[in-house]
Amino acid sequence: MKKYTCPMHPQVIKDDGGKCPFCGMDLVPIAGPVTAGKHVHTDQHQQKGFNKHQGHHAGDFLKRFWVCVFLTIPVLLLSHVVQQWLGLQHSFRGDRFVLLGLGTLIYIYGGMPFLKGMTGELKAKAPGMMTLIAVAISVAYSYSVAVVFGLKGMDFFWELVTLIDIMLLGHWLEMRSELSASRALHSLVALLPNSVTISRDGVAETISLDQLKNGDVILIRPGEKIPADGIITEGSSFINESLLTGESVPVKKEMQDRVIAGSINGDGALHVKATGVGKDTYINKVIDLVQEAQVAKSKTQNLADKVARWLTLIAIGVGLLTFIYWYTGSGDIAFALERMVTVMVTTCPHALGVAIPLVVAISTARSATSGLLIRNRTAFENTRRLSTVIFDKTGTLTKGSHAVEKIIPLSPEYTADDIIQYAAAVQQYSEHYIARGILNYSKAKNLEQWQSRDFRYIQGMGVKGLVLGKQVVVAGPNYFKENGIAIPEIPAAIHQDTQTVSFVLIDGEAAGIIALADSLREGAQQAIRDLKNMNIRSFLLTGDNEKVAAAVAATLGMDGYLANVLPHQKQEKIKEFQAGGAIVAMTGDGVNDAPALARADVGIAIGSGTDVAAETADIILVNSEPRDVATLISFGKRTYNKMIQNISWAVGYNVVAIPLAAGVLYPQFVLSPAMGAVLMSASTIIVAINASLLKLKSH
Repeated sequence: MKKYTCPMHPQVIKDDGGKCPFCGMDLVPIAGPVTAGKHVHTDQHQQKGFNKHQGHHAGDFLKRFWVCVFLTIPVLLLSHVVQQWLGLQHSFRGDRFVLLGLGTLIYIYGGMPFLKGMTGELKAKAPGMMTLIAVAISVAYSYSVAVVFGLKGMDFFWELVTLIDIMLLGHWLEMRSELSASRALHSLVALLPNSVTISRDGVAETISLDQLKNGDVILIRPGEKIPADGIITEGSSFINESLLTGESVPVKKEMQDRVIAGSINGDGALHVKATGVGKDTYINKVIDLVQEAQVAKSKTQNLADKVARWLTLIAIGVGLLTFIYWYTGSGDIAFALERMVTVMVTTCPHALGVAIPLVVAISTARSATSGLLIRNRTAFENTRRLSTVIFDKTGTLTKGSHAVEKIIPLSPEYTADDIIQYAAAVQQYSEHYIARGILNYSKAKNLEQWQSRDFRYIQGMGVKGLVLGKQVVVAGPNYFKENGIAIPEIPAAIHQDTQTVSFVLIDGEAAGIIALADSLREGAQQAIRDLKNMNIRSFLLTGDNEKVAAAVAATLGMDGYLANVLPHQKQEKIKEFQAGGAIVAMTGDGVNDAPALARADVGIAIGSGTDVAAETADIILVNSEPRDVATLISFGKRTYNKMIQNISWAVGYNVVAIPLAAGVLYPQFVLSPAMGAVLMSASTIIVAINASLLKLKSH
């Protein structure tokens, strides 16, 4: 189901389109999901249309601004107050009616967005900044018209037109800032090429991107952009994924490796089988997830909305009291009206309207383009309160694949390379993780791949086959026990608690030992160190045995471990930590850790580019990099600080501005309506600049 929102008021979400109840603008389709846990994908054209629509409204404010500025010049020149300031004296009969005409044009044309906004806010029973602006310019205009037709006093035409000019400019600056934050993310779509070269029946054919289908084999030349997610079927190259994952160093990709749409091919030619095209690409999933996070409101944003609502009511109330005070005290209706108008335009909660949404847009877009996908804004804000981070082991702190760590020949007849080559020759027909580890090691050393025959899998023990005329067995200790053979002595250099041992027997004799282990990720140790520096405890939660868990936790310097924990028991462990008063983040692979991820205060899923839709996680680490956990927490703290800074500035500004606007320093200091509008716009711009200074710093 399509959802619609307003470019100016993203809190408005409707199923049937129509107009915004606050500003009267046409609602536009949301290019992404709006329902928690549901992904409503949209194509590139809809996303571009959404940006175009936002840009149109921003452009409309700018156009109105320039037209009003052009009309403002004669208004200023005809204003008696401005003439006195400039030392000029020129008037003609009927000049006040010219002022009336120009002022009316500016009031209607320039003030229309604010008048429509007031109507929408009042209909929704939620008076806000549009109501304040509309009331202020309407009071100024009505009083000035009355002066033209005989009421004693001085008109407000020059204050009226400059006030509208400043308000239009301020709204345009705000919309441009929000739009640029949105475009920073949607620019990812532009990474895709317009045409694609595919291979069909051995013939190269160029087609448009929208004709590409899953299963097509794409030919990607050096330097070209990758048009779809897929698997390399031929060739190898270094791929630049920096604009997608934040990884600045090109990544080497070979056969059977996955590639992401939008990344840039390096110096090698590739054949890629498409597995994700169009709305199923990683890019579109990123945009969907980010838009879901941007639409969702956090507690801080709700606080800002409440403060803005109260500030609106206070401004209207103080404005009326100010008018009553000055009119009853001096009898000068012009001065009393001027003070009232000044209070309303100066205390407009515009900065509060920008304070949180702009930080949300910037933080979510910047984190997404750095490999941190935020699905739950409230959980993201909760990262600043974390006291404990619990890690799953396999695939999170470790690579999840066994790698060869030691090769020990047991016979002088064979070298370490010989042992690996014999083992690889037999294991090439096996899908076991030990086989993959041995084959990867042989490939990394560029050793010749020998052929084998008569391959046989020995259930629960190992494999065997004939290599170069010799009978080769690659098996664990169980093989010796089953066959009543004495197990060769395992050297002390091999740590049996953490390493898996495979024996290589050639023609019945033990020729060597290969020790494999699920190696730690490069950034795991630094991740734990970073958390310690932030006074956050770390624990290992794994289904592995006590010895393995203890060894990994000790190596990384973690605060503790929980071993032999089955997947369904993990959430109970999370509950126990929470019962002890801990604010807990669970970091896992997003599948077997799903209950624990859902139970934790913050669920963090480790996932590669094609696994971005982990439904139970609040935040997804695209790069599967443990150090990103600390980066995420640090960024969450800075984001929250920016929000609080903006709210504090917006509220603090009004604490000072309201008394000045009301005239507490009169006659020593008088704040004019135009100057009040300048201060209000300056406050909004300061908040926007502060939000734009938010940076994501990697640890």
